[in-house]
Amino acid sequence: MKNIRFIDLFAGLGGTRIGFEMACKELGFSSECVFTSEIKPYAVDIYKHNFFNDSVYGDITKINENSIPDFDFLLGGFPCQSFSTAGKKAGFEDTRGTLFFDVARIIKEKKPKGFLLENVEGLVLHDKKDKGDEIGSTLKTILSTLQSLGYKVTWKVLDAKNFGIPQVRKRIYIVGNKANKISLNNFKVKNKVFSDIQENNLAPVETDFTKKLLVLFLPEDLGGKAIKDKRGGNNNIHSWDLELKGALSKEQKNIMSLLLRERRKKKWAEIKGIVWMDGMSLTLNEIHSFYSCLKIDDLKKLLDDMVEKKYLRYEHPKDLIISQNGIKKREYATHLEKGYNIVTGKLSFEFNKILGKKCIAPTIVATEADRIGIIDNKKIRRMSERECFRFFGFPESYNSNISHKNLYDLIGNTVVVPVIKLVSERMLSKTI
Repeated sequence: MKNIRFIDLFAGLGGTRIGFEMACKELGFSSECVFTSEIKPYAVDIYKHNFFNDSVYGDITKINENSIPDFDFLLGGFPCQSFSTAGKKAGFEDTRGTLFFDVARIIKEKKPKGFLLENVEGLVLHDKKDKGDEIGSTLKTILSTLQSLGYKVTWKVLDAKNFGIPQVRKRIYIVGNKANKISLNNFKVKNKVFSDIQENNLAPVETDFTKKLLVLFLPEDLGGKAIKDKRGGNNNIHSWDLELKGALSKEQKNIMSLLLRERRKKKWAEIKGIVWMDGMSLTLNEIHSFYSCLKIDDLKKLLDDMVEKKYLRYEHPKDLIISQNGIKKREYATHLEKGYNIVTGKLSFEFNKILGKKCIAPTIVATEADRIGIIDNKKIRRMSERECFRFFGFPESYNSNISHKNLYDLIGNTVVVPVIKLVSERMLSKTI
């Protein structure tokens, strides 16, 4: 049996390692992780807990590539950074000052048979210079660097929801070897919904917020609802629907719903003489032009009441300002009349998405993982640890020894194991 030696960089929870090891086993190879790097302390804790206290080295930028044991494959989900020198030098040199440089210098020195890199979908267009470009400067530099090191490189954005995971999670996968081009097309589609991974009969969250939700909505009607003060159609619940910041009249709720739509229309930017941006403040007279069923003084009283309750802000509209160095930023156009604007946001809500049994979760991110609500026994609760792992295809044997808060942080940045497994199988079958 052939033994495959590999290294695991930016290891996180170790999902890339698990998927790669599964692929090796599927193809009849044994595998051995000979080097691991991870810098976040609680990631190191949970990694060691699940991988038999394997040594984990710290900051990859401080590790000499010559000190790393020889290996066959490099695995890494490196952070996305722009390359300020991109296009001014060439290939390898363009990556200096970025964490991808550390991936490249290790590949350059150790010359492995192949590599698998994973990153956010945004890498595809990151640092895009021209509208007509299909990919941005960052990805161009990464691909040219890997090719200059002697590898045939393939990349593709794959969505976890097509790999038996009930989560929309699009990520770019970059693979390469020295011999053959690796296809990342035509994977067999496999779909699941939340009920396929759900735990049941767990403790609910009993707060004023959850109680208000369950007074206004039947539990079976909450599944799939988003909670945010932004547009979202029938599947969106707003703070004013729940009266979270204070009681509102039916008239005020109607005004809020109408203002939510009107404030993004381009005609208001043209009237104000500013660059159009979604969600600008509208003056009392502008609001009265489309909500004329009230006298203007009565309308003002209702609007001012909602400012006092913090459903609305009273502010100047913002314009897009381009500085001398080309940086774009939004600044208040203080020469224009103040108006009323909706206080948007979702992180202020205790939950911002409720999952029902037939749902597919939106992309789980670190800042919002604890805001995903689960309907369980007609109550609302947060994701369990086991559901966190199942949302990313981790084996049932994988366990947490860190706080729930730290797990949410790590899970929002981890890889999807079944996708890694299938991509690794393609890579191994074309390389070994």
